[in-house]
Amino acid sequence: MTTDNDTPHHTLPSLRRAVRGIARVHRLPVETRARLVMSAADLARTELAAGRPVRLETRVEPEPSGGTRHLVVTLDALHALDTGRDLPDLPLPAEFTRGGTVTWRVPLPARPDGADAVPPSPNGSVPRPAGESPSSELQAVEQELRAALARIDALTAEHRRLKHELAETNRGTLALYVQLEERDEQLRKAHGQTLRELEDALRPPPIEVEGLEMAVHYAPAGTDAPTGGDLYDWLQLPDGTVHITVVDALGHGVTSTRGALNVTHAVRTLALEGHPLESIIARTAEILMPFDSELMSTVLLARVDPATGDLHLANGSHPPALLLPAEGEPRYLEVRGRGIGYPLAGSERLLHTRMAPGDLLVLYTDGLTESRRDPREGEERLIEAARRHAHRPIEEIPGAIAEDMHTIILHPDDTLALAVRVPRP
Repeated sequence: MTTDNDTPHHTLPSLRRAVRGIARVHRLPVETRARLVMSAADLARTELAAGRPVRLETRVEPEPSGGTRHLVVTLDALHALDTGRDLPDLPLPAEFTRGGTVTWRVPLPARPDGADAVPPSPNGSVPRPAGESPSSELQAVEQELRAALARIDALTAEHRRLKHELAETNRGTLALYVQLEERDEQLRKAHGQTLRELEDALRPPPIEVEGLEMAVHYAPAGTDAPTGGDLYDWLQLPDGTVHITVVDALGHGVTSTRGALNVTHAVRTLALEGHPLESIIARTAEILMPFDSELMSTVLLARVDPATGDLHLANGSHPPALLLPAEGEPRYLEVRGRGIGYPLAGSERLLHTRMAPGDLLVLYTDGLTESRRDPREGEERLIEAARRHAHRPIEEIPGAIAEDMHTIILHPDDTLALAVRVPRP
């Protein structure tokens, strides 16, 4: 270990000169030298301003393995460090110890001749480094300033380079984003086309029958599940009557769609085979339940004779149909019964009435009438909505009713509204 000096300093210029001289003697890099000088001055400033000298001690410590040597610089008698004062954020980190001592351990650059640096003289002055011409304090400070400016220039250039790379990356990311957007748009179009084809397959368009006008509106509970358990079917039977099926299978999405399809297909088959309308719901349950014990579905069946206006209804746990006569008060056509998957499935009876010219029949699922308050409120609101739009063209009525009803919704649900009207002569 080689000790350079142990000298008290009473002023900042004296301390700066001593630290700068020691750093130059030991050939520390200019940037490291500047950081060491600034750090020592920052720590000693309060002590010296209070008239208390600080003691500077330096020594060289070799590594035990004979590797890199370190210059150890110690500032002592820093009274302010023991008073709870906040420590400054030093340009060159240091080790703080009890008793007001601060130590820097700075790696020394390798010397070509393997010799140690020249120690300062006993009076604290620092000899000129070997191989260098005499240099003033101002020249040393300018050298440190140049190093700082060079560092700033290097950081500025690096910032410019990184900014350029970021801009290039952003352009690439933007191009990729545009490609992804285009691809996403293509997928959306393909997805929409698939859904439209699926809708066409699941939801037959209104049939054209002389003496009746028909239209339908359907909206799924969410766009992530465009199909649901609310399905319908209509067909004209060989005797000329029009058969309409409205089904609401429990659940949402594809699973409930499968159950609803099974019900509508079974009902269609039984209707075409000529089974009595009052027996079709019970017979459908007998056919389907052995294959799908989890199936639960409400069913409403309507049979309309276009020639006479005769209307027959069978119901299995489904909301009642709404009839708006052209002359008279609207009324719900209540028929008791139990749906598919319920105990003793089937309609308890057939309801028979007659539709006159101008009469409007509305069939729907419970997603249309669910309200935030009592269930009866939804039925009352449906009557008012149907009255409000009954005069419109038939193809507009179901959608207009659904739009009015959906100003109040208890929770998202599949919605089906189907309108049948006997046209006026």
